[in-house]
Amino acid sequence: MELIKKIKEAETESQEIIDRAKADAAGAADEGRSKRLAALAEAEQQRKKTIESAVAAARSQGLAEAQKLKEQAAKQRQQLRQKTESKMSAAVTKVVSYLKG
Repeated sequence: MELIKKIKEAETESQEIIDRAKADAAGAADEGRSKRLAALAEAEQQRKKTIESAVAAARSQGLAEAQKLKEQAAKQRQQLRQKTESKMSAAVTKVVSYLKG
């Protein structure tokens, strides 16, 4: 009888150990899953920040380049006007002379 009682106690104890081990394993798996999800969320946030930073830098660089091109075009127009003013003045004088004479 005593032997059967000890066997039953051992079975009960081993079942409790197995149940605790399963619970611990499930907890560890949940914790690992949570850590992976948190790391994934952090990586996604970092990716978004990096993209936003790159877009902002590109926008800033594009605006600076556009401003530079506008200034260059204005300068070229001014130079062209200066070149054509002297020619235009001479042409007007010739036309007026021709019409008068």
